[in-house]
Amino acid sequence: MSGEENHGDKTHYNGVKKHRTSLPAPMFSRNDVSIWSILKKCIGMELSKIAMPVIFNEPLSFLQRLTEYMEHTYLIHQANASTDSIQRMKCVAAFAVSAVASQWERTGKPFNPLLGETYELIREDLGFRWMSEQVSHHPPVSAFHAEGLNDDFLFNGSIYPKLKFWGKSVEAEPRGIITLELPKHKEAYTWTNPTCCVHNIIVGQLWIEQYGNVEVINHKTGERCSLTFKSCGLFGKELHKVEGYILDKSKKKICAIYGKWTECLYTVDPAAFDLHKKSDKKTAEEKKGSKQGSVDEEAEEMPPPEAETVHVIPGSELIWRISPRPENSAQYYAFSTFAMQLNELEEDMKENLPITDCRLRPDIRALENSNKIQYRRNINESILSLKNK
Repeated sequence: MSGEENHGDKTHYNGVKKHRTSLPAPMFSRNDVSIWSILKKCIGMELSKIAMPVIFNEPLSFLQRLTEYMEHTYLIHQANASTDSIQRMKCVAAFAVSAVASQWERTGKPFNPLLGETYELIREDLGFRWMSEQVSHHPPVSAFHAEGLNDDFLFNGSIYPKLKFWGKSVEAEPRGIITLELPKHKEAYTWTNPTCCVHNIIVGQLWIEQYGNVEVINHKTGERCSLTFKSCGLFGKELHKVEGYILDKSKKKICAIYGKWTECLYTVDPAAFDLHKKSDKKTAEEKKGSKQGSVDEEAEEMPPPEAETVHVIPGSELIWRISPRPENSAQYYAFSTFAMQLNELEEDMKENLPITDCRLRPDIRALENSNKIQYRRNINESILSLKNK
C-alpha cells in the first residue's frame, strides 16, 4: 500500500508512527503453577497483603490499569456536545459502564504500585491527558486526574481496591468515588464502580462477573441513573447484564437502560422495558419448571455461551458498544488494543518521564518481555531504585 511501511508490531503511515498493536512476547502459561498451594490458607483474607507469584500478574501497574477508564472517552465528548441533560446522562452512564468493560476475560492481576509511583499519558487522538499516583501504601490508595485537551472535562477520583479470596473465587471491591465535571454545563457527576469477581480460581475455566448497584448522580439537576450489574444466576442467564433507569429529580422514570457491560448498552422507553421484563420473567419461569430436578448445583461452573447476546427491544437506541478486541488478544493477557499501548516506551520518552513512572519499572518490563531470569534479578532493584531516589 502506498505510503505504508511495516516495522515489527507497529505501522508507519507517511512517516507518522502509530501505537503498537502487540506486546514484545506472548504471556507465560499458568498451567504449571498451583494457585491453591498459595491461597488455601487465605480464605476470607485481604489479598493485597499476600505475596503472589508473578506468573499470575499482567505486565501493567494498577495505575496503568486505571487508565483504561479512558478507552471510550468519546462518550464524554458526546455528553459535552449535547444540549439536553438526559442525553448527557445517557452518555455519562455509558461511560461509567464502559470503564469496567476492559476487565472482560482479564484474569491476570496488575502489579501493585509502589508508594509515590506515577503514570502519565497524553492521547491527542482521544482528546485527554492523564495523571495517576499511588498516594498511600497501607491502605493502598491510587489517585487519578484526567482532563480534556480542550479543557472540556475534568475526571478524577481515588480507588482503594479490597481483594478477598472466598475458596473458589477472588472478589475485588473497588472502593472510592469517581467524579466527572463538564465545565461548559456547570455539571458534576459522581458514581462508584461495581464489585468484580473472578471464578474458578482453583480448578476449571476462569470467568469474570461484575455485580452490585451503581448510581450516577448529576448534582446540578438532581437527575440520576440507577444501574444494577446483575450477578450470574444459577443458569447463567443474567451473566454480564446491566439494567436500570434514568430518573428525574422527583424520581420519575425518564428512560430505561439495558445491555451487557461486555458488549453494549441501549436506552428505551421505560414502559416498553417493563413490558419486556414481564414477558422475559414469564418465559424464564416456564423454562425453570421444565428443568427442575436436573439442576447442576456447581455454582462456579462457567455459564453457557448462549448467555452472551443482548435481546434488543423494539424502539431502542444504541448508546455504547465495546471496541472489538484484536485477534491476538488471547496471546497477550486478553488485552484490548488500548491496553497493549499503555506500557509502550520509546527512547525519546525516557528522558522526559519522571523516574517514578510505571513504564520505567524493570519488573513490569521483564514480564512484558517474558524474561523470567531478568524479572527475578530486577524485582528488588526496582523497589530499591524508587526508595533511593
